[in-house]
Amino acid sequence: MDSRYFLAGFALYLLIMIGISYLVSRRQQSSEDFLLAGRKVSGGLTFGTTVATMIGTGTSMGAVGFAYTHGWSGMLYGIGGAIGILLAAWWFAPLRQMRFMTMSEELSYYVGANLWVKNGSAVLIFLASLGWLGAHIIGGALYLSWATGIEMVYAKLLIALAFTLYVMIGGYKAVIWTDSLMAIVLFSGFLLMSYFAVEAVGSLDSVWQSVIAAQQTGQMKQMELLPAISLAAVVAVGVLATPSFRQRIYSGRSVQSVRRSFVFAGLLYLLFAALPALIGISARILAPDLSNHQFAFTTVAVMTLPAVFAMLVLLAGLSATLSSASSDSIAAVSVLIRDLYQTVTGRMPHPESAILYSRIAVMLVSVLALLLALMSNDLIRYITGMIATLMSGIFVIALLGRFWLRLSWQGALAALLGAVLTSVVILNHPSWLAFWGNPCLPALAVSLSLAFVVSLLSKPSEISRQQALDKITRQREDLSDVSGSERSEKSSSIQFSRQS
Repeated sequence: MDSRYFLAGFALYLLIMIGISYLVSRRQQSSEDFLLAGRKVSGGLTFGTTVATMIGTGTSMGAVGFAYTHGWSGMLYGIGGAIGILLAAWWFAPLRQMRFMTMSEELSYYVGANLWVKNGSAVLIFLASLGWLGAHIIGGALYLSWATGIEMVYAKLLIALAFTLYVMIGGYKAVIWTDSLMAIVLFSGFLLMSYFAVEAVGSLDSVWQSVIAAQQTGQMKQMELLPAISLAAVVAVGVLATPSFRQRIYSGRSVQSVRRSFVFAGLLYLLFAALPALIGISARILAPDLSNHQFAFTTVAVMTLPAVFAMLVLLAGLSATLSSASSDSIAAVSVLIRDLYQTVTGRMPHPESAILYSRIAVMLVSVLALLLALMSNDLIRYITGMIATLMSGIFVIALLGRFWLRLSWQGALAALLGAVLTSVVILNHPSWLAFWGNPCLPALAVSLSLAFVVSLLSKPSEISRQQALDKITRQREDLSDVSGSERSEKSSSIQFSRQS
């Protein structure tokens, strides 16, 4: 495939994204419009942007490459993601009525609107968003470098520049529209790839027999039960605690539309889980000597598809990384503008400057994520380590806070700190890491235990959930530009808070 045509196609794709961003950005008047699309995102768009993000970097590059070396274990990424989004539909979709702007507001709500929890979790959530964004830069750069021969450093720079441009222009509304359009292309591309890959190998039976033979000869590693469970768990936790998925809840039109969209996306992704594994195993048969298993997806595309289709599929794969990156970019900017900026300055940006500040924040976030991406090229290891370290404690607070009124702010902080320290210790002990597969399960166990014990030993919060919500709402209305639509929802959120 001629790299010039691929670069021309990439440039055309980027121009289309920028055009869409410009069209949807003309009516933006507040930071809520830029960061949450005015909280009016329809169920169809929520479904589209959720699917596009899930069929993103980890699936197209990570899961396919993982299947190249581990066979059907490549399905675990899809299974974990499907479980995560289905649980999010039932556990957290009702939070739409609370009108949270960021996940750190949500976590502080569970413990009496405590500022220590809000600020501490805001830092971890910001770092997690940067971590995800770095992963997408790595994935996109792998595509671009393989297809064009550009060195990885320059490929990462181009990918970072690409999503920064259209996110800066259009904000979250641009993200959901471009994601939804790409979801159709992405899903079609994977179906096309799977069909042609099986045709090239011979049959599904040939795929199955090749896995058995490769495992018997030691060419393909069979995962032990505990690391397999750990991989599915870390992906599920990633979905349940990732700020970009919370963004879809906070921005949805209603609880019902968010829940319905998440359920449909989860069921579709569960059916989809076999496709990356199928492509990865086919790549093992067709190209058994790949120097880098992360190029399995691109290799199969070029070997099995006609040139025009191969280029379109590779562009679709590249767009998957960009769609996921744009979502995490907005999540990071939301925390930076709505939480960390207020912590440092004691106020929110003035309404007239909010969108400008948000666009400057997009540039800052992209630069920081790029620096993270320059430190690694191993996608799955990067993602699983980052999730376990930064997101396990966040997940524990969200889960306990949602269903256990006794959670205290001291217990929440202990959960955050315990997860980080446990993950760091395991990552620095190779034998422990090999036993667990990744630090997620022990980090969750320590975090959950600390949250329970410290909460029971500390004094219960003197502030009710309703008072905490009122406090968060007053802070936001006093310090920020709040739209009329948000104010009109206040009574329904109060009723929900009392019920919960």
